[in-house]
Formats: sequence, structure tokens, C-alpha cells
Amino acid sequence: MRLMILGGPGSGRTTQALQLAAALEVKVISTGELLRDAIALETELGQQVKSLVEKGEFVPDEFMIEFIKLRLRRSDVSNGWILEGYPRTAFQAEELDFLLEERQQVIDFAISLEIEAEVLMERSLSRARPDDTPEAIQRRIDLHQDLTLPMLEYYELRGKLLRIDGNQPIPQVTQQILQGLEQSSSDLG
Repeated sequence: MRLMILGGPGSGRTTQALQLAAALEVKVISTGELLRDAIALETELGQQVKSLVEKGEFVPDEFMIEFIKLRLRRSDVSNGWILEGYPRTAFQAEELDFLLEERQQVIDFAISLEIEAEVLMERSLSRARPDDTPEAIQRRIDLHQDLTLPMLEYYELRGKLLRIDGNQPIPQVTQQILQGLEQSSSDLG
């Protein structure tokens, strides 16, 4: 199964990706992990990524697309994967489709964890990460609303979008996703 989990900062994307990966026996590809790896290399690109992340800005599409291309080539994701936090823009979604088409693969479902902006802010501040300043979090929330939310229509029109109320206890969110995947898969079959 090939899935993506989308949601604003603090929506529980990582938690749900890990829960689903265990249930479905696939790997998680986390944009946060990809970016932290790029920053850790201490290259010029890594420094550019670090500066953007610290400001709460999205990393440019061309960088993210290249990071994803490299990650999808690794053998540990040949049986499926869950993209956590990617794509974030319509352009990234289109590029992902082109990449998957080359690999003769498709996205099975996009999962949108839907939570109010105030809750996203509260959850993000409680994480106490160095780059989680109120200004950076608000910038991420604004970018999510401006760039990612409009992209959901792209998947909805293709019958591949699951909208999930992310403002529930973790096990309930996971169960709702698994039930949605099962129901949607049987509807398609």
C-alpha cells in the first residue's frame, strides 16, 4: 500500500504514520526526517534547509522532490510506504505522480488529518522543539492552509482522499483511518 498523510503542524501525522506502518507492515518516509538528514550533512544545501526550517518556511519544491526521488529508490520501500507530510503543494503532488508513473506505481490514498488551527498551535507549542516558536508554527499553519489544503481537491476528485477528524484520541484516529482504508478499498474493488 502507498499512502500519504497530510495535516498541519501538530496534527499527529508522524504518530499516525508510525501506527499505520506497523499495522500495514510498510515503511514511513518522513519529510521531517529527510530534512533533518539534509541538515546533518552540513553541506551548503543543508544550511539552506536549516535556515528555512528555522523560519517555518517550506523547503523549495525542487529540493523536496529530489529528496523524495532518492528515498523512493531505496529497496526498503519496495513493498509500500507512507509519505508523512509530503506532498505539501500541488506542484509536489503532480511531480510525485510523474515519479510514481515512471516507477509504475500509484498513490492508493491521501489521508487528511483535519484539526482546527488553534489546536495545531497548542499541540505544536507543547512539543517544545527548538524550531517550534509561535511565529514559525503560525507560518507553518498559514502555509498549510494556503498551499496544502487546496491540494486536497486533487486527490478528492480522483476518489483517493480520506478526511479524518484528527482531534480524537490516537487509537480512535488510527482505527478510523484503517476502517476508511478498508471501506474505500472495497468500494474500489
